[in-house]
Amino acid sequence: MRSITSYLSITALIFALSIGFGCDNAQKRQPAEGEKAEAKRVHISIGTAPTGGAFFVVGSAIAAVVGDNTSETGWEVTAESTKGTQENIRRLVSGELEFALANAAISYFAVRGEGAWKTEHPVRAVMTLAPNVGLFITPQSSGIRKIQDFAGKRIVVGPAGAGFEYFLRPILAAHGITYEDFSPLNSTYIGAKDLLADGSAAAAFMGGAIPTPAVIQTVTSQDIFFIPFDEAAKQSLFEKYPFFNAITIPADTYKGQTEPFASMNVGSMHLITAETTDERTVYEFTKTLYTHRAEVVKIHKAGKAINPINIVKNVGTPFHPGAIRFYREIGIWEE
Repeated sequence: MRSITSYLSITALIFALSIGFGCDNAQKRQPAEGEKAEAKRVHISIGTAPTGGAFFVVGSAIAAVVGDNTSETGWEVTAESTKGTQENIRRLVSGELEFALANAAISYFAVRGEGAWKTEHPVRAVMTLAPNVGLFITPQSSGIRKIQDFAGKRIVVGPAGAGFEYFLRPILAAHGITYEDFSPLNSTYIGAKDLLADGSAAAAFMGGAIPTPAVIQTVTSQDIFFIPFDEAAKQSLFEKYPFFNAITIPADTYKGQTEPFASMNVGSMHLITAETTDERTVYEFTKTLYTHRAEVVKIHKAGKAINPINIVKNVGTPFHPGAIRFYREIGIWEE
């Protein structure tokens, strides 16, 4: 009996030790499994606009900088050419994009479900970027000297589907005129230059960073007049819409422009994401981009807008909690 008892005791001891060793081995295997989980690839796509424009160049720069510097070893960050802001917003909401560049004026109406947006599109701001400086230009010989002179004429209002109407309609309304008062023409900026040159258009809207390449090309080949914005109209726009604000184009920015020109930001470029994007992802993306912002500047001057004063500007789209968390952390978020 004693030998049987001893045998059972030894067997129990061996079994217990084997369980212990088994647990120890499982614990030792866990880091490797954890490392495998950390290495899982996560694709992050940034919607931009057609190639050749500032949105695509800046978006590509952001993708490269975040992808090269993030602490998230599994992230694969790429910029994707799209049709622009309206497509970007729709694809963010549907989950096809993680981040996107957008015009703040279009985002303003989309998030509220106003204008052509039939329902609210819940996007959130990550950071405000470079201003979109608007200009109405016309040949010196056209006789047009104010926006109200557009009545009855052919005016270029931007590419079809680009969404320029979201900021142009309010601007025109503030000056007492609508799209119905003239013949709107859809064209790219380069196409607008040619339409002005051959008389097919009396005036054209152009916008972008200072200096805008299309404006440079137009004033180089033609004598151009910059149509002023009415001061009272501008003030009414500034009071009603947060995406409009005053900007002065310095003298001699363009050929023949000998005096500073009082223009407007008609909706900054800004980085946005879906309301449903998880806070940790937005926090890490924002932190990485801000920390390495100097690398964006090397690729495009618009990167200079990634500074502590500009990135938190309210342009009418609520900020994402992940971005707010980082801005609070570095002390630039005003409660």
